[in-house]
Amino acid sequence: MKIKFVYLLWHTHYDEKLLASEDVKLIGVYSDEKKAIEAQLRAELLEGFKDSKEGFEISCNKIDQDEWSSGFVTE
Repeated sequence: MKIKFVYLLWHTHYDEKLLASEDVKLIGVYSDEKKAIEAQLRAELLEGFKDSKEGFEISCNKIDQDEWSSGFVTE
């Protein structure tokens, strides 16, 4: 069976002491949502993550598809 989607587990930590006030980490890429949830549960036990559980996000992304199809502007 060919994988059509992957699940990315992200964590964002907000802190005014950081440059740009946030630190975004890609924890991992998983073949199904269940595996991403299991990875989140493991990560929630680790130093730093255990005090910032609200920072987790799982996104579902289609393989071979652009996720950002427009440019950007810096002001």
